[in-house]
Amino acid sequence: MAAPPSRWVNVCDVPSLFKRKVEEEAVDETPAEESFGAAVRPRGHTPSKRELGKVTPKRQDTTRRRVAEPPANTKEARQRQREKAKQDRIERREGMMNGDDRYLLARDKGPERALVRDLVDRRLTIGTWFFGGALLVLVGSSRAMPQLIQVVSNLLWALLAAATLIDSLLIAREIKREVKARFPKTEQRMGSLYLYGAMRGLTFRRLRMPKPRVKIGTKV
Repeated sequence: MAAPPSRWVNVCDVPSLFKRKVEEEAVDETPAEESFGAAVRPRGHTPSKRELGKVTPKRQDTTRRRVAEPPANTKEARQRQREKAKQDRIERREGMMNGDDRYLLARDKGPERALVRDLVDRRLTIGTWFFGGALLVLVGSSRAMPQLIQVVSNLLWALLAAATLIDSLLIAREIKREVKARFPKTEQRMGSLYLYGAMRGLTFRRLRMPKPRVKIGTKV
C-alpha cells in the first residue's frame, strides 16, 4: 500500500511574496539612482560625452603651416622679398656668430678650425694689443714729436712685434700638437691652420667671428 503524500512541503519550494518584493526593489535600484542623478542636474545642463559614457578619441597634435596669400600687387611682392632677404641675412649672421657650419664661410668650416678657434680663444694673446700699440707707435714716431719720444716709440714697436711673433709661434705649436692628437687623419694643411690661428689671435676678442665659445683659461 502506497504511503500517502506528505502534508509537509519544503519551504524553499514555496514561492514567497516577500522574496519577490526584495528582488524587484534590487532591480529598481539602478534606474532610481540614474533618475536621481538626472534630477540633481540644473536646468539647461547639457550632459557631456563622458557623462553619457562616450569617449572621444584624442586628436594627434599636428602643426600645419599656413599658406601665405599671394601678394595683391607688385609693390607688396617686392616688400615681401625685402623682408625675406632681411630675415635671411639675420639668420645667416646669427648662425655665423654661433659657429653653425651651415652658415660659416669656407675658411671657418670644419672641426679642425673649430678646435683652432677654441685654442686661441682660451688664451690671453698679446696680438690683441698689436694694432693698439701700432697706433701709439705711429703717433709717437712722427717728426712733430721730440727725439726721445720717437726713440721710445721705435723701441716699443720692436718689442711689440717680437712679443707678437713669439706668441704666434706658441699658438702654432699648440695647434700642431692638439690637431695631430685629435685629428690624426686630417686633410687640413697645417700651415693654413697656423695662419688661421695667428690671424684670430691678432683680432680683438669682441670682434672675432665666429664669436668665442670658451672663456679665457678654459681647458679645451
